[in-house]
Amino acid sequence: MDGDVDMAAGEGGAAVGLDEMKKRLKDMEDEASTLREMQAKVDQEIGAVQDPAAAAADQTNKEEVDARSIFVGNVDYSCTPEEVQQHFQACGTVNRVTIRTNKYGQPKGYAYVEFLEPEAVDQAILLNESELHGRQLKISAKRTNVPGMKIFRPRRSNPYMGSRSRTPFMPVPLVYSPYGYGKVPRFRVPMRYSPYFG
Repeated sequence: MDGDVDMAAGEGGAAVGLDEMKKRLKDMEDEASTLREMQAKVDQEIGAVQDPAAAAADQTNKEEVDARSIFVGNVDYSCTPEEVQQHFQACGTVNRVTIRTNKYGQPKGYAYVEFLEPEAVDQAILLNESELHGRQLKISAKRTNVPGMKIFRPRRSNPYMGSRSRTPFMPVPLVYSPYGYGKVPRFRVPMRYSPYFG
């Protein structure tokens, strides 16, 4: 009778363990399916970004906007976008003024002005070296950056660093003093006569 009870208890424990494993397996399958959905969504977004037709359309749109924009250099740091817009209002309808700032929010001293009409760019370039806030503005047509076409500029030599030789650096072998760091052997002259020192 004890054997029967033990068998029933053993089967019940196995059933509980089996149910627990099934539950864990179902949780893992659910998690795997959500991961597959997330991966598919990410792949779809990346595919949209890397789609060559969309990239080409985006590039042509950029070129079209840049054809209607100008670069304004030497802008006073206290200048606001509204003041820049008023300065170029006579050239044409200003769509957007962007004053570039660093990561701390301080102006970098240059701006981009986008017009609604491409003809306004020629009128704005005529205002080159005009004054705003007592500073002469440097105005030119905005150029379009082509992705992947970074210009390689070799490093300039620093005149304060001196000339470097082309021979590789050869480290000097370390020699350790047998007396310890910074210690020099001292030879003392005996104070009184000793027959052993000659």
